[in-house]
Amino acid sequence: MKMTITPAKRLAGEIRVPGDKSISHRAIMLGSIAQGDTYVDHFLMSEDCLSTIRAFRQMGVPIQIIDSNSVIVKGQGLRGLKAPRSALDVGNSGTTARLLTGLLSGQSFSSTITGDESLRRRPMDRVIIPLRKMGAQVSGIQDRYLPLSIRGSTLKGIDYSMPMASAQVKSCLILATLYADSPSFICEPAPSRNHTELMLQAFGGRLETDGNLITAYPADRLYSQQVHVPGDISSAAFFITAGLLVPNSNIILKGVGLNPTRTGVLEVYKEMGGSIAIENVSISGGEKRGDIIVKASHLKGTVIGGQLIPRLIDEIPVIALAATQAEGTTIIKDAQELKVKESNRIATVVDLLSRLGASIEATDDGMVIHGPTPLKGNVADSFGDHRLAMTAAIAGLIARGETTINGWECVNISFPGFYDMLKELQN
Repeated sequence: MKMTITPAKRLAGEIRVPGDKSISHRAIMLGSIAQGDTYVDHFLMSEDCLSTIRAFRQMGVPIQIIDSNSVIVKGQGLRGLKAPRSALDVGNSGTTARLLTGLLSGQSFSSTITGDESLRRRPMDRVIIPLRKMGAQVSGIQDRYLPLSIRGSTLKGIDYSMPMASAQVKSCLILATLYADSPSFICEPAPSRNHTELMLQAFGGRLETDGNLITAYPADRLYSQQVHVPGDISSAAFFITAGLLVPNSNIILKGVGLNPTRTGVLEVYKEMGGSIAIENVSISGGEKRGDIIVKASHLKGTVIGGQLIPRLIDEIPVIALAATQAEGTTIIKDAQELKVKESNRIATVVDLLSRLGASIEATDDGMVIHGPTPLKGNVADSFGDHRLAMTAAIAGLIARGETTINGWECVNISFPGFYDMLKELQN
């Protein structure tokens, strides 16, 4: 499927971006192993999150979709999941695959996790290695790729220093520890998103955090909750960027999640001179949220790296676009993780923005972008990567001429309705 984007003169209005993908996944997972009914409001009905719903339905969990963004999960208790009759196909969702591997390792049954062609190329050894140290029996293709075969085992706690900051690996080990015979001590080199920790505590799980050290405890039971999912800041980032780049724009994004482990993109844009304000801040279920007000701004280059990277890893494609319009040079470094996302996002971002006329070079761990450079519309490929497709769409708003994006359907992985929301701001 193709999508054609034309330049915008101005963007204005109020929007509410879909629910946070990370939190939506976790609400289904914890709701499924809790006791009682968990009600989830503002749930993200994207392909990735629907893959999580399908997986737990295969394991005997009744999950009712009430309307376009509400779900009821009828929890089966910590040990109430049933053996699936066939492989759990999680589509393109790396979050589902990695977190589910930890959750399934301590069950009383065996299971298999697979995914689409893209996901089968993404590394799973980062969860296989520590889970085996816990006594899990997990094997995959070359001990690294899906499909994974998991034989339910008796697990023991782990003392593990993670080689890189990864919320998915950390969450996998925390979920496995729920079924272990002793606590786990998990040390991450830099803070990564902490949605699992916050939600698990809300569901009655025991967990302690001291700096970068997390102590996770086994559980006897979890208790159902009402979860209101905040707007996804990774989705909001596309509209924040558009608001900064399209002349005379003024956008308000309502109810966006402001978890400090996710707000790196806001800090970077403020450092670059972006006009960004936050109002109406509140906290629900341990998650901070608020309204983000964005106005068109003159940006300047910056350096992005170190401990900031885990807090904005998913936003780097669209940050790179913003850097093409900033005065001076922007350097993105320490971001090797981009190579194992839905696409090799170092290579694909450089390919996309170069096609549109940007002055950008790939490095081994990131990219260097020189600006400001006027962009010119062209034909771009999504490479099956939803964040790349949406970055191309925002680029099309400021490029001269038409920008045509091939493979547009991948946007549904995280943001169904993205194009309609974009058009709404142009009216």
